[in-house]
Amino acid sequence: MSWRRYCATAPEAQGAGEAFARVLRPGDIVLLSGTLGAGKTTFVQGVAKGLGVLDRVTSPTFTLVREHACENDLGITTLHHADVYRINTLDEVLDLALGELVEESGVAIVEWGDLAATLFGRDVFTIEFDVDQSEGRMLSVDGALAAQRADELDAWGQR
Repeated sequence: MSWRRYCATAPEAQGAGEAFARVLRPGDIVLLSGTLGAGKTTFVQGVAKGLGVLDRVTSPTFTLVREHACENDLGITTLHHADVYRINTLDEVLDLALGELVEESGVAIVEWGDLAATLFGRDVFTIEFDVDQSEGRMLSVDGALAAQRADELDAWGQR
């Protein structure tokens, strides 16, 4: 089963991210996929806001991973925001050790995550960003973690 939410504007995509933060638990990995400019970083900015990140969130395209301290009631202390667009091999993704980073009360969100999906197994969220002709975005959430949190995602999708 897949959960969907339509966002007509960038602020709506950011709001969808902020609401999605309430679905997350320590140790979660979220893989984002979609075309360049589909709103992945905007969504992550919303997630960061929902997790209580106070510093500025920008695309980690050239740094690969940015860490942000979080203040929330979910037990999540660190947001690891990765972008694997410029990585050429799965070994390079493996070298980022994202799975190990989330073991310490963190969550990882990986832009261009479809490129690295085979490394993380099934216990992840996947979110696909599809842009329509009017520049709106349909966000589709799937993955084993999504199935485990169906009630929270039902509420998320109805907003």
